[in-house]
Amino acid sequence: MKFTITREKLQEGLVAVAATVPTKTTLPVLSNILVEASKDGIRLSGTDLDIAVSTTVPASVDKEGGITLPARKLVEIVRELPSGTIQFTSSGEQRVAIECGKSRFKLLGLPKEEFPAFPTVKFAGGWKVKAVELHKLISHVAFAASTEESRPILNGVLWELKPERMRMVATNGHRLAKMDVPVTGGETQADLIVPPKALEQIRRLFSGDEELEIAKSDNHLGFRTETTQVFTRLIEGPYPNYEQVIPRDNDKSATIERSTLTAALRRMSIVASDQTHRIRLAFTSASCKLSVQTPDLGEAQEEITVTYDGDPLEIGFNASYLLEILKYLPTDEVRLTLKAPERAVTCEPVGWDDPASYLTLVMPLRLVD
Repeated sequence: MKFTITREKLQEGLVAVAATVPTKTTLPVLSNILVEASKDGIRLSGTDLDIAVSTTVPASVDKEGGITLPARKLVEIVRELPSGTIQFTSSGEQRVAIECGKSRFKLLGLPKEEFPAFPTVKFAGGWKVKAVELHKLISHVAFAASTEESRPILNGVLWELKPERMRMVATNGHRLAKMDVPVTGGETQADLIVPPKALEQIRRLFSGDEELEIAKSDNHLGFRTETTQVFTRLIEGPYPNYEQVIPRDNDKSATIERSTLTAALRRMSIVASDQTHRIRLAFTSASCKLSVQTPDLGEAQEEITVTYDGDPLEIGFNASYLLEILKYLPTDEVRLTLKAPERAVTCEPVGWDDPASYLTLVMPLRLVD
């Protein structure tokens, strides 16, 4: 194998792939990046067996071939080299010479045959999606997925693909986020449960103006453009019926400045319990009084102006969940709909002129007098 490549192009490819390489693994070859030289350029691949990424970057190839090289060391070497061209040369042994200007390195690798094969996914007859729409779904929904191991199915994001729309839903049982984006040209439908880590790679690797081809096999999902491919293992099992927890009869509503509510919640959180983060919200006709009492610490209260429609209501929340939801809402004003102290509360953007529809939900905490 012998090729010449610019430092900038090589670094671009390595950055795309290196995030998938595990920091700790019992299988040595997974710590490596597969480097393959062909007439199309240099193909770089990395995997942790759950997510796999490969990307092709342009290079001048004199001799085709392939080898796996230690990812961390390769990234560090390329990062420290000066701008210019880098030459890679390997003979039959598992050793690669790297030359750039007056710098010389030799890295020991492992045979490319030891690198795991990527999943087989047939893209013919799959979906085509604009990356910008996918970015929107991921950035507004994936945060709500669970990180606890007790219910693995909630560690994933439900992605419903239908001919006229695609929807993502994530929940940890205490908060929920749901977004619908209208699509055209879809032919088939599927319900997929995707790990948030894989979705973050998609958001990172593909720019908004690209169109992605998407396809699934029995237990894998594949994304690709002309130069880059991403594969992820799907989470198997039935996703809970989230529609059951979305309230349809909440008869009280409060419209609040998002920044005002966020700032007040943050201040109250300082003296809230580290275990429950419980904060009391008392809604009346034109105001919301936030208060917190923590026996071994102290108390705090603050009143903010709101537009409230309904009978007075006191309700408790985990401030961390509410703050997290507010962080991802895309408008300056938000609307809460409420029913009773023990009923789920929805939180939606006010005045969002996007074709997507966005709903978040948070479960209340029981108030302790």
